[in-house]
Amino acid sequence: MNVSFHPAARNELRAAWLWYKERSPLSARAFVREVDEAVSRIDEAPRRYSVAEHGTRRILLQRFPYSLFYKVGGDETVIVAVAHQKRRPGYWSGR
Repeated sequence: MNVSFHPAARNELRAAWLWYKERSPLSARAFVREVDEAVSRIDEAPRRYSVAEHGTRRILLQRFPYSLFYKVGGDETVIVAVAHQKRRPGYWSGR
């Protein structure tokens, strides 16, 4: 399976990383490591995680208040949002 990021999701990932980096480079590295682990888990079994709104699935990060929303289709899985769990629910639904 091929996992990719929607351009807007990639921007969200970068913005979150920058936010953590400004406060603590260690936290920024830990954030990226946890996102990488979540992407690997999605790649291993994309249908393992719970069905969410707008035809997506969701995996929660364990140490950070973010979720990855993704769509599974054919041979590709697309992460459509790297969403903070307390901000604007569903803002990414048009992706």
